[in-house]
Amino acid sequence: MAFVLGYTGETGKALVKELSKRTLFKKIVLIGRREVQLDKDLGPEFEQRVVDFERLNDHKDTFEGLDTGFCCIGTTRGKAGKDGYIKVDHDYVVNSAEVAKSVGCKHFLLVTAYGANKDSSFLYPKTKGKVEEELKALEFDRLSIFRPGMLLCDRQESRPGESVLRFCFKAMPNFVIKATAISTDNLAKAMVNRVSEQSSEKIEIIENKQLYDFL
Repeated sequence: MAFVLGYTGETGKALVKELSKRTLFKKIVLIGRREVQLDKDLGPEFEQRVVDFERLNDHKDTFEGLDTGFCCIGTTRGKAGKDGYIKVDHDYVVNSAEVAKSVGCKHFLLVTAYGANKDSSFLYPKTKGKVEEELKALEFDRLSIFRPGMLLCDRQESRPGESVLRFCFKAMPNFVIKATAISTDNLAKAMVNRVSEQSSEKIEIIENKQLYDFL
């Protein structure tokens, strides 16, 4: 059985869609701050559960019995401000992982970003890098870290800068795109394919270019 965090974002929605095409888990719990209208085509294995991310220790029962966790939680500094960004992209992710691990999660799959580095001078890669290091220290049986570059999708949320970059990518050679960008649909496929494959590594970090190897 599995859970998905961040299932209302673009990557999370693509992941839920991809999981619905497979029969990997008999139950998939979608964990968020509120219930949303789900796609009517989702099967009975999908269930929504609401938690307060400020008080996750009060929601340990939400994670019990779920041995695989997908985390697509993320916001932007522009949307949430610096403190809000750190709270969501660091605190919510790390705290969720800690709670999940404490009640038996074995395999945790995390989406961070290309260039994640705890020693970076820039907030975005530094925050992602710190999360990676803190999750490594939790010692899951298996930790899969995905570092996509530019995410190619049609966002409901307006991000003009990304729209311009996505337009530019259309004219670039395929090898450049594979090195620096991926669609949310393909990222989701790579994640689901990876969870269904065995690995001898307890910790695996999959860069953007490598993601295409799992399609």
